[in-house]
Amino acid sequence: MARGGKRSGAGRKKGSVSKRSQEVAAEITATGKLPLAYMLDVMRDEAADTARRDEMARAAAPFVHPRLSSIDGDLNLHIHKHEEALAELE
Repeated sequence: MARGGKRSGAGRKKGSVSKRSQEVAAEITATGKLPLAYMLDVMRDEAADTARRDEMARAAAPFVHPRLSSIDGDLNLHIHKHEEALAELE
């Protein structure tokens, strides 16, 4: 008798939508707002639950505040031996 592992037919089917997603989609469709505008409105709504406002802020942040890009820097530090550093000071 096998235990654990992948079972065919188990889990949520691809493309299925949760009830919460359906509610959010219905609200967006009713208001005609884009998802980012909706998230910002919920985030700014002082009557909304704090946890929900925080969640919307986290979700909207990547669209409003881009991440810093990587930078190229010369990290080759020229570290001298103690004696060489003293000689340079003289």
